[in-house]
Amino acid sequence: MKQHTSQSDSELLAWVALASAQRISPKIWLQTLEHYKLSPADLAGNASLLPDAVIQLVDQISKPLIDAALAWQQTADNRHIIHYASSYYPQSLKQLDSPPLVLFVTGDSTLLRSPQVAIVGSRRASIQGKRIASEFALGLSNNGVAVTSGLAMGIDSAAHHGALSGNTGTVAVMGTGPENVYPAKNRNLYESINNNKGITVTEFFPGQGPKPWHFPRRNRIIAALSLGTLVVEAKIKSGTLITANLAADMGREVFAVPGSIFHAYSEGCHWLIQQGAKLVTNINDILDEIGLQPGQLGLDVNEQDEKSAANSLATDQLLASVDYDITAIDVIAQRNALSVSQAMASLLEYELRGLVAAVPGGYVKLRGK
Repeated sequence: MKQHTSQSDSELLAWVALASAQRISPKIWLQTLEHYKLSPADLAGNASLLPDAVIQLVDQISKPLIDAALAWQQTADNRHIIHYASSYYPQSLKQLDSPPLVLFVTGDSTLLRSPQVAIVGSRRASIQGKRIASEFALGLSNNGVAVTSGLAMGIDSAAHHGALSGNTGTVAVMGTGPENVYPAKNRNLYESINNNKGITVTEFFPGQGPKPWHFPRRNRIIAALSLGTLVVEAKIKSGTLITANLAADMGREVFAVPGSIFHAYSEGCHWLIQQGAKLVTNINDILDEIGLQPGQLGLDVNEQDEKSAANSLATDQLLASVDYDITAIDVIAQRNALSVSQAMASLLEYELRGLVAAVPGGYVKLRGK
């Protein structure tokens, strides 16, 4: 399955050619085609028959980029180029002011048709933030919702991993060419996504690396593909909030997870809530808003019993003495009138249950009261 389109290869080639003119925005191309009543294939014909204004645009087409795109597609069966007129092109992207003319997709491109929710946040996320992102992603994936994010470190990576553990999968929108993984540390995640219930998507041509201006463009695609955007952790001035604002501008839902008022990465979430984003604490808060019925999250009876036992344990004094921010072990010991060694031994059970995590400087609470 090389190409998901009912259009001819020549039409695909024509759209790729337009997209290869990197100095011309998709908006200009679409306006030009509409104004002169042309199709992309018309531009590949006799240039002397075209208006001078169109010829100036056609002169910007890059044959090396076209060749790179076609060579990339032919290398593997799970590589697809989806163009603007294809029936597989997501209709939601056409709401953008300047939608990508082609998408380079690796993996099962039918996932683009699934309902999607974006999960985004800080690259320098806390342990708790990454856990929240992963658990929300797992819940969405198990309820038939694909999780969309940007393949960055931190919250993005946690969201992709969580979704891959579920039933539906994940969509990773890249700020590079389809084979250039950024950051390089996420190469294994990239491979897992492409080979296991997921896809990677980009508008950038093969061979193109990360540039600062690529990522706002990536973020607009994330926002447009998704029914809503969930922000887990973010600073006020961040790309995450840009994505959330783009989603709001397009009439999409915006969700935010609250956090400690003393945590810098909660500031963005709290600001969004003040601006009208929905405060969420569980998966049903999102499913209700996007119009999907909450379902079971794929837990068997034993798993549910284990969670109940863990929640019961989570109410005791020792766990209550551990904060969601880093708490020093000597502080925990003092709060419980224990020696440091006794406190560490007692906390081991909580670690095994996933209620706390040992981190440099002490412990952080992951769940519980």
